[in-house]
Amino acid sequence: MIKSTIENNKRNTLIPIIIIAGLFFIFGFVTWINGALIPFMKTINELTDAQSYLVASASYISFVVMALPASYILNKIGYRKGMSLGLFIMAIGALVFIPAAEARTYWVFLTGIFIQGVGMTILQTAANPYITILGPIESGAKRIAIMGIANKTAGALGSLIFGALLLSGIDEVKEKLGTVSLEEKAVLLDTMADSVFTPYLVMAIVLFVLALLIRKAPLPHVEAAPVDEKNVGKTAKTNIFQFPHLWLGVLTLFVYVGAEVIAGDTIIAYGISLGFPATDAKFFTTLTLLAMVATYALGVFLIPKYLKQGTALRISAALGIIFSICILSTTGFTSILFVAALGIANALVWPAVWPLTLEGLGKFTKTASALLIMAISGGAIIPPLYGRLVDANKHELIANGINESDALATAATSSYWILIPCYAFILFFAIWGHKYKSWLRK
Repeated sequence: MIKSTIENNKRNTLIPIIIIAGLFFIFGFVTWINGALIPFMKTINELTDAQSYLVASASYISFVVMALPASYILNKIGYRKGMSLGLFIMAIGALVFIPAAEARTYWVFLTGIFIQGVGMTILQTAANPYITILGPIESGAKRIAIMGIANKTAGALGSLIFGALLLSGIDEVKEKLGTVSLEEKAVLLDTMADSVFTPYLVMAIVLFVLALLIRKAPLPHVEAAPVDEKNVGKTAKTNIFQFPHLWLGVLTLFVYVGAEVIAGDTIIAYGISLGFPATDAKFFTTLTLLAMVATYALGVFLIPKYLKQGTALRISAALGIIFSICILSTTGFTSILFVAALGIANALVWPAVWPLTLEGLGKFTKTASALLIMAISGGAIIPPLYGRLVDANKHELIANGINESDALATAATSSYWILIPCYAFILFFAIWGHKYKSWLRK
């Protein structure tokens, strides 16, 4: 009887898991094309490194602006309609790229990216807690790891497709820009900017269709388990400020997303700074994402039967510190491979942090999920800090007599030190932080 019940539960959750995996595929595709967009925007809008990383900022800052409103919206309309609304808004953001390309105006591109980020905020605020509480909390990391495979496989495809569409011929264009007249330069850059028209129009159509289809999807209603008040004091908890492990989890995701975005979005520009042609560098983000997919698959097999979520998180954080040190200690393609290897360190962080943070939150789960989604803003803040470090270090090296190309390569490598404190905090949460369920110490 028990075995039959378990099998029925698995069958009942299979279709929802597949549907949610499809949604993770979609926002993985949209998110990870930023690696190709950054050098593309830098060229067509003639930007500095720091300015070009505003592509990541525009995408991820929306999670700060919209996470709590998204939580309110989901409480009003539910998970399914919320997911549909998120897809619809993402489609509108894709359409904004068309007038942005016509005008070749950076802030219009950033507006389109921001609008897509708003849609992804609603989508993620619904999808992440939904998949976490769809089954037992102990296997939450396993389900999110499956979502990660869909997300990063889509990211790898998106990076390859948009890398081919947007970065094709970019090296030749950059060589010509220094030798042609202002009028010829404008024509070259306008032609290059127009390459976003077709892919973003197709993206918008697909997102609109999916927004309609998800309204009819067979997604069961789920709610988190009630708060477990054992061992947390005599007074029932009445607000989210009484859960210290939640706030530490939010900070952990903040630094993690920053580190993940650096690993995926800077690697193409990093390769170009080291002298690799764009035709080769466009594949580098895919290396990072494939490393994540392989590790996600390992997590699906190991968690929770052979490996606990907390242990997976500790291993991930330690590997992140090791790989970051290796980036700083090596050069050339070896250094690039260690940036890609951060995908191994990053893969199981998100799947482990969500269930460790949401455990025992009960009725506060939706609000806590919104706070965790807000933590994605780490991707808006930490990568531009990396860009500023690159610019500052490059100018300092040039002032000391180093030629510009060598200065850029050295500055880009040395600035990866910013990753080490990020992974150190993740390690703290993995060992101690997630255990702080009350401000009162026993």
